[in-house]
Amino acid sequence: MALPISYNFRNLIVRRTTTLMTALGIGLTVAVLLADLALVNGLRDAFRSTGDPLNILVLRKGGTSELVSAVTREVYQQLKFKPGIARDHKGDPMASLEMVTIVSLPNGLDSRGSNITLRGILPLGFELRDVRLQQGRWFQQGQREIVVGRLIAERYNTGIGKQLRFGKGLWTVVGIMDGGGSAVNSEIWGDLNQVASDFNRENGLSSVLVRAADLATVPALINSINDDQRLNMTARTEKEYYETQTISGAPIEYLGIFVSIIMAVGSSFAAMNTMYAAVARRAREIGMLRVLGFSKSTILFSFFVESLLLAVIGALLGIALVLPLNNISTSIGSFVTFSEISFNFHVGPAVMAWGIVFALLMGALGGLFPARSAARKEILTALREV
Repeated sequence: MALPISYNFRNLIVRRTTTLMTALGIGLTVAVLLADLALVNGLRDAFRSTGDPLNILVLRKGGTSELVSAVTREVYQQLKFKPGIARDHKGDPMASLEMVTIVSLPNGLDSRGSNITLRGILPLGFELRDVRLQQGRWFQQGQREIVVGRLIAERYNTGIGKQLRFGKGLWTVVGIMDGGGSAVNSEIWGDLNQVASDFNRENGLSSVLVRAADLATVPALINSINDDQRLNMTARTEKEYYETQTISGAPIEYLGIFVSIIMAVGSSFAAMNTMYAAVARRAREIGMLRVLGFSKSTILFSFFVESLLLAVIGALLGIALVLPLNNISTSIGSFVTFSEISFNFHVGPAVMAWGIVFALLMGALGGLFPARSAARKEILTALREV
């Protein structure tokens, strides 16, 4: 014969003050973990949503990122006529020569400012990326004009008409672009030749982004570029390149999990104390349950379930505390590009599920021993206790 679940709910309601305090402790622990996971999840989403499966990024052999790569215009001319590269409506190869560097923008917190990725790009580069203008217009070639990513505009107040100083002078913001949830929102784009001239890199550019004719052509084109000794270049898909940058979130993820585990130990002891106190206060009640014919295993299971219910309440509180963070913009420094990546917290179903599982684990650890203590009470001993 099993005890009804309503029995456990009634006990939690009767002891509502203790229930709330214990659940709040569990909830705060869950909130720390979920905030960490939401941050890492948002960063991963930004990188995973960047890139087209048909796009191939070409860097200097041995280059781990565009920032430390070097491509000459001569190599670009040889590369763009490789078989397998798609052509646009004019019949020109879809290959965009680009230059990537870092500029500093004042953030109001650090006098040195924050490192932001500046990309010198050809007009063809717009077509190779899933990006649209949110406001304003695209920059004109040969002009000191730039287009900034949506999150850059929000975080650094760089709206249309704003002038930024880098390179050899002032640049005017003429547009704000939106790359969806991609890393494009964390970049500044300008005319390739003007940017290269400002940084004295007319022939020392960074990368080439090419579009393969179709998915079946992608592996062959990558192998062709990698095996060409004249080019001395290495190629990989654009999506693969950005996915490798998710390592930026690994230290934060590990630190958050470590802190959450430490807090979980404390929360488990709090749940354990609560359940032990409940066992002590309900000694006669336990004795009466035994007299009524409920077995030790039934009582053990009932108290264990009660601890899990307490954990679920804590998990729901933790989720409620973290939900306001969803879609809030933040940023993190990338160990690959040495620049700041802006993205949004993402509290998705998977993150919330992890919070519930984590809380149930705390509840199980905190409830197991008190439940055993309740189940092992002898009937006469329990009935005599006040």
